[in-house]
Amino acid sequence: MLVNVLFWAFTIGIAHGMMPVATDSVLFGRTNDRVELAHEEIWHRFIDEYNVLIDFADYDGSFIRPEADEYRMLKPNALAWWTPTENGSMFNGLYLDAICRRWALTHQEADKEKARRLVKGLLFLASVGDKSGFIARSVATDGKTPPAMGSNDQSSPWFYGLWRYVYAGLADDAERDLIVAKMTEVAEALVQTGWRIPTMSYSPSRYRNTFAAFDWEGAPRILFVTKAMHYLTGDDKWHQRYIRATQESAGEYQPNRLEICRQGMHFEHNKTNRWTGVSGVVDLLALWEMESDPKYKRAYEEGLNSSAESAAEGISLWRRFDSGDTQFFMHDWRVLNQWWRPQHSEQDALDVAATQHSELVKISPRRVQELHYMREPIWMSWIVTMAPDQRIIDQYHAEIVAMIDTFSYDTFYYSQFFPVESVWYRLVQGRRE
Repeated sequence: MLVNVLFWAFTIGIAHGMMPVATDSVLFGRTNDRVELAHEEIWHRFIDEYNVLIDFADYDGSFIRPEADEYRMLKPNALAWWTPTENGSMFNGLYLDAICRRWALTHQEADKEKARRLVKGLLFLASVGDKSGFIARSVATDGKTPPAMGSNDQSSPWFYGLWRYVYAGLADDAERDLIVAKMTEVAEALVQTGWRIPTMSYSPSRYRNTFAAFDWEGAPRILFVTKAMHYLTGDDKWHQRYIRATQESAGEYQPNRLEICRQGMHFEHNKTNRWTGVSGVVDLLALWEMESDPKYKRAYEEGLNSSAESAAEGISLWRRFDSGDTQFFMHDWRVLNQWWRPQHSEQDALDVAATQHSELVKISPRRVQELHYMREPIWMSWIVTMAPDQRIIDQYHAEIVAMIDTFSYDTFYYSQFFPVESVWYRLVQGRRE
């Protein structure tokens, strides 16, 4: 049914001049079929019993979940990096973007229920910490013990996913009240910490980074959260916090947060893989959608377009993916414990994780294939499709469609192809919300 629904959405879009690039129905049908395969694989293999999207699994959906004692002993590291439970709150929040957009196209109850499940997963991850404001990555086999550290990368998509669900009109009154109450609780806790991200009591440090940094990865987060909380609660204190945060800077002659957002995705150090930039770009998109003041809205629009132009250079990486690759993929993350050592600070945890990573790329070569040449171009394509300037999307439309058509989603071990749904649904809609 979805294929037919999207086909007519696409056809009507062309008739009304909404679609940026004309294509024939054969190509459209193939592309939509590929996206449907991706969707089915995610829900078949990667959504766990807690309604949380995991990082990787075998073809039958099996994976090795850490034990509670392993998390408490900070194994394989305090961040739970390189495990299947590394990015639950980040991935759930970001994947809600796709499922909410899917529902907007289909209005199918099954899609609404999937969105609801992802929301339940996010609320669950906000319930297992022993400090207010803590958002868990996942839980251990006991269903209640999380990794010691979250992060800003985990917490800001948590806010984004819940906001998107409400903003899209999927939440009923009771759900909205529950979601807004939990978001308010977490946001107020972060205000009290000065926007630092709390960790668990067994963490080697009290906090793990912040929302208040004066850089690309910080500026959109604090502005989005304060703006979203005003949108959801109507409480003027959040508006005042938002306005104040836009004007704050790291010092004299330094750009304020609004100007940082205007510049768009820009990392201080060159990065081969920039996929984490999406968590900032979706916040920028949400700010652009909510904002009514022309000055602020224009800044966010410029930032989105600049981010898209920057991301576009990463799309062609999909052409380097070897579809015939049969290299080894290591599912047993416990092998990394041979490089474990005690961690007494956040930097210790990062150092342990870095050592493990340098070994992981050697012993799991398939991992490199998927993350460099599948994840990166898909996530960069997502950023491109968020550009308000349709001409940017037009320029890369054919390349993005070719990428979607080429990948075999049932052959991936990693779940990080899930943004292909957001990419496609935005192209089908042919507009920016």
